[in-house]
Amino acid sequence: MSKVLATRRAALAALAAASAAAGMTPARAQTAARKTFLFVHGAYHGGWCWQRVVAILERQGHKVYAPSLTGNGDRVHLLSKDLTLDTQIADIVNLAKWEDMKNICLVAHSFGGWQASGALEQIADRVDSLVLVDAFKPKDGEKPLDYISDFSRKALEEAMARGEAGRKPAAASVFSNDEKSYAWIESKLTPQPNNITFQPVKLTGKLETVAKKTYIRAPKYAQPAFDRALAECRANASWQTFVNETTGHDIMIDQPEWLADLILKVS
Repeated sequence: MSKVLATRRAALAALAAASAAAGMTPARAQTAARKTFLFVHGAYHGGWCWQRVVAILERQGHKVYAPSLTGNGDRVHLLSKDLTLDTQIADIVNLAKWEDMKNICLVAHSFGGWQASGALEQIADRVDSLVLVDAFKPKDGEKPLDYISDFSRKALEEAMARGEAGRKPAAASVFSNDEKSYAWIESKLTPQPNNITFQPVKLTGKLETVAKKTYIRAPKYAQPAFDRALAECRANASWQTFVNETTGHDIMIDQPEWLADLILKVS
């Protein structure tokens, strides 16, 4: 018998013994540790931006969903002037319901904080943990227009003057500090739907009912609304907060291993 095979059999035997002691079969022991993750991307992005983190989590046996919201990413063909924030909120809500997700770790990046907050009004009972990754943390009645960045506001004004449904993204370097990924990022970025920027979000506080809540800030990306969110979370004992000084805004691209490890620890 080879040493590799012997080692593998020994490992399986150890797993079986530990599982039996806990009253579980090996298959049940693996299933017990399996988590469900639902990722929400930010402006100009799509589900593609989570690829590196998804690969890490799936290799560890977790179930991961990283959809593109209507009008973004691979669903850019659905971009229209009639698209609303409610439509993108429904994208998240319906996916969770139709896939019968439970015990979800909901992870939202940047602009995705708006849609995630809105979705929690309907699926908070399905969510065990929430991770906001350099993201907006809106209050009831606020709208994205009040807080978008200067470059996004300028792009919005120019796009609307041309009668376009979406505004052009900034260069990859605005979002990431991983120069090797710039060509890939820019090949994937798509216009951000304009109309959703004007719709106030309707919230009753369901977000705060989530048991485990984490806020992650990447201060190299200047955004006062994120600084405000970090301060609010730090002042609230029900939140954990982390600051990464070395990454760009797209942490899932710049430092996927760091982000995946942290998400696993706090979920």
